[in-house]
Amino acid sequence: MLEVSGLHAYYGKSHILQGVNIHINSGEVVSLIGRNGVGRSTTVKAIMGEVRPHGTIKFKGQDIAGLPNHKIARLGIGYVPEHRDIFPDLTVRQNLMLGMKKAGHEGNWTIQGSLDMFPNLARRADSPAGVLSGGEKQMLTMCRTMMGEPELVMIDEPTEGLAPLIVKQVGELISEIARRGVAILLVEQKLSIALDISHRVYVMGHGRIVFEGTPAELKANDEVRKEWLEV
Repeated sequence: MLEVSGLHAYYGKSHILQGVNIHINSGEVVSLIGRNGVGRSTTVKAIMGEVRPHGTIKFKGQDIAGLPNHKIARLGIGYVPEHRDIFPDLTVRQNLMLGMKKAGHEGNWTIQGSLDMFPNLARRADSPAGVLSGGEKQMLTMCRTMMGEPELVMIDEPTEGLAPLIVKQVGELISEIARRGVAILLVEQKLSIALDISHRVYVMGHGRIVFEGTPAELKANDEVRKEWLEV
């Protein structure tokens, strides 16, 4: 479904991504893990067109490298950014409506279904989204992305700064997205979540992929964990 090869990206003169190669199959959950600052978020931003990519990025066989991000979204890639973008002056319900693939048309992921899944959002459905807690904003951002019916969704650090109970709810929502057959590329710092729900794992270090394998293979590889993950 997604094929990334020889991906490079820069911030000014800083060479952040240095030949990243990843692939994601239809319906697969893949986690991209590593220490802070190694290029994980830059990878998803480059795929989504928020950072200028140098290399090959193909989605369902189509070259999308360098396309505007709204065109990439229309092709079927959803993106949940780390900074939890919501429209604070619009209501929770209006935020969800803005995520629809076609105005006024709900697909498999509905407004009511999102509200039913998260009672806190339901109680504030007609309140400005700006009054939500950090965890509630994360739920809203993820549900709004799913309203666009993506075939692949990239989720960047969804549990950052959240309380343990909300972290559990975020993990359950990601699992529900996967159960519905949507492929997921998850950038996550918490190994417990990444390893629990993933089919495969990529470990990134210094702008490159340094390990690819199953969660079980990563757990068994002490050398990779010590060199690239443990503090």
